[in-house]
Amino acid sequence: MWLKFSKMHGLGNDFMVVDLITQNGHIHADKIPALAHRHTGVGFDQLLLVEKPTQPEVDFRYRIFNADGSEVENCGNGARCFARFVFDQHLTGKRQIRVETATGIMELKLTDDKDVVVDMGKPILTPAQIPFNAEQFAAQYSIEVDGIGAVNLGAVSMGNPHAVIRVDDIDQAPVAHWGSLIEPHTAFPNKVNVGFMQVINEHEVRLRVFERGVGETLACGTGACAAVVSGQLRGWLKPGVKVSLPGGDLWIEWDGDQGHVHMTGPATPVFEGRMNV
Repeated sequence: MWLKFSKMHGLGNDFMVVDLITQNGHIHADKIPALAHRHTGVGFDQLLLVEKPTQPEVDFRYRIFNADGSEVENCGNGARCFARFVFDQHLTGKRQIRVETATGIMELKLTDDKDVVVDMGKPILTPAQIPFNAEQFAAQYSIEVDGIGAVNLGAVSMGNPHAVIRVDDIDQAPVAHWGSLIEPHTAFPNKVNVGFMQVINEHEVRLRVFERGVGETLACGTGACAAVVSGQLRGWLKPGVKVSLPGGDLWIEWDGDQGHVHMTGPATPVFEGRMNV
């Protein structure tokens, strides 16, 4: 079965995007690792599927699969690429769309300069809903990690779980080592994305993210949102933050009062192709 696809990236976080509205087909989860392979496949961090919505007054359904074949709840960089894809492929003429995700409805707006503003919704801070094993909410928690010891972190869900750790020097942060140990920690029943944040000032941070099921990526949109929320809750940041990731910059706005988080950044087409899946 041959399917057309587009390769896209959001600040280096790269995606294979497949339109399953004008094409008939199905991609089995066990085939995704081969498609994601950097040398023998298309090569990507996540696979994005564009499907017909199942709810009224929604434009599309948006599904996300990690490179290991696991389906995940949300992806901010992917959402921006999703908006750019459906507009460029003439699946819609709207610049503002509503998409159905595993965790609710997301609103996406394509700007005149082709950046995308994503309404990421309200951050989830209640431990049981993240999910995170803690008796009650706290701006900062401490967990014991085998091979590391005590780790202080913020726990936030942006539709997917994030642990946010502050570091003094992002370039020297043990992202791969600590990330691989914290991702499967029993404190996070569904595993966790691990962000390492260096605070430059109240309106600027540097961030690296070890993504669940993927490893370190060049950018993580939900990770940037979670880092800003956690930084504000812990008193380090004020509303309106530039987040510098290895792949580039995102702008995150949160009013700090359980309001919606808004993320602005680019989405870039790379190439189009056909793949026998």
